[in-house]
Amino acid sequence: MSADLSRRGLMAGAAALAASPALPASAQAETVLRVAMTLSDVPYLAGQPDQGGEGWRFVGVTLHDSLVGWDLSQRDKPSTMIPGLATGWEADPADRTKWVFRLREGVRFHDGSPFDADVVLWNLQKLMNQQAPQYDPRQVAQTFGRMGLLAGAEKRDANTVVITTKTPDALLPWYFGRIMISSPAHWEKMGRNWEAYARTPSGLGPWKFDRFVPRQRLELVRNTEYWNPARVPKTDRLVLLPIPDANTRVAALLSGQVDFIEAPPPDAAPRLRAAGMQIVTNRYQHTWPWFLSRLDGAPTADIRVRRALNLAIDRDGIAGLLQGFGAPAVGNVPPGHPWFGEPTWKIRYDQAEARRLLAEAGYGPRNPLKLKVTISASGSGQMQPVLMNEALQEMLRAVNVEVTFEVIDWSTMTQRRGQGAQAPDQVGIHGLNNSWSWVDPDFGFTSVLGSDRIPPRGSNWGNVRLPEFDRLCAAIRAEFDREKQDALIAELHAKMVEDATWLFVVHDLNPRAMSPRVKGFVQAQNWIQDLTPITMG
Repeated sequence: MSADLSRRGLMAGAAALAASPALPASAQAETVLRVAMTLSDVPYLAGQPDQGGEGWRFVGVTLHDSLVGWDLSQRDKPSTMIPGLATGWEADPADRTKWVFRLREGVRFHDGSPFDADVVLWNLQKLMNQQAPQYDPRQVAQTFGRMGLLAGAEKRDANTVVITTKTPDALLPWYFGRIMISSPAHWEKMGRNWEAYARTPSGLGPWKFDRFVPRQRLELVRNTEYWNPARVPKTDRLVLLPIPDANTRVAALLSGQVDFIEAPPPDAAPRLRAAGMQIVTNRYQHTWPWFLSRLDGAPTADIRVRRALNLAIDRDGIAGLLQGFGAPAVGNVPPGHPWFGEPTWKIRYDQAEARRLLAEAGYGPRNPLKLKVTISASGSGQMQPVLMNEALQEMLRAVNVEVTFEVIDWSTMTQRRGQGAQAPDQVGIHGLNNSWSWVDPDFGFTSVLGSDRIPPRGSNWGNVRLPEFDRLCAAIRAEFDREKQDALIAELHAKMVEDATWLFVVHDLNPRAMSPRVKGFVQAQNWIQDLTPITMG
């Protein structure tokens, strides 16, 4: 299956590159930035993009926009939330279930229609109200269960919206950094049809839609009327090409057919540098784990098995395999982070202890533990999934664990994650290799650990049900003091490590390679990046 996916990746990449010269004649005078994504298709364009972090990065913050933004201008510290389409927000001190958002005035969609409070309410209905004409299940699936935490919203005036949560929820602003706003007027023009909307979308972002060829390319042009003059793009055109095969991306960069590639393979780094290409890395909120099933009957429901799997992995060896593109992970966040906490059980490399725990659980040379894990051949944040998973397979074999892989496309992987381990088509699957972001406390912790967030209500794929996790998740959402909230997150993370909830492997260092012609890119410590400052030398 891996070879088949690789062939399809090469074919998709070849098709995209074959189409690359087919820019309009007027493009000869344009400045064009051509980016090779790791995806096998262009993300959904109607508003909430699919396909994980790359969908958010290349469609969400380019074509669309959100109430809450991120400061992506610095590489030496983690990104912070900043005003976006909302100029400010705060919880009502008298009623912590109510959040007041003040909206930016004078903003217009690419189709010319105005952005205001009615637009925000309409967009919330598309994600919350199954009876609303604009309700779109495909976009709802990309909100990671967050809309289920809201009770409703109301318009205070043309530029103020009050959003109500079911219980006091201090994490709410984080949610709206990833909730994208679509144009009601354009949806009406497209016959109230989201598929038609997605073929010619209208957003609020710094780029406007120009051209789309499924599985081959998306072309965006500069929005000269973007509300933030500092982020009007410095290139005229952005061309996004889905090229899932890593070697095809490298070849495209070396041959001058693209200018910027995601996730170059480690073994290509010397060749790229020798050719004068730039390779940039930076730490950010990204962990590469296996989610582990907790369903009744799954061997990974046994804490001895989960701890043994974590003890069997040589993380320094995996980091070495990645040649500087990854760092060992002994939890969801790195030691020293305010959220790491003080776990009483430590993740480390100890194969003897792994064998002992497995023997205690009933597994050994004559009765090896057999696991089946779903992986992808490429995809947003997946790093080098085939190479890395084959290395894990060998390490686990050394402690009497036999792993087989189900290799699927990244977009299918995100659908599987949204269905949960309990889904009928995941019977017999014990793990899901889905890279994960902890850019915010909900996405990184409460959405994957709370029993109230088991799919389809969230991202708790493994069906984790621990009262202590639930208590801490609720306490985190109810705590509005940031220092106290950080302490609760650290306590939850420490228990996550002790529970060996996932098989933790590495933190990604986010490698990108680009032509020496690419100037002005600042790699932020975030899953999203700002392409608007880039100029082409």
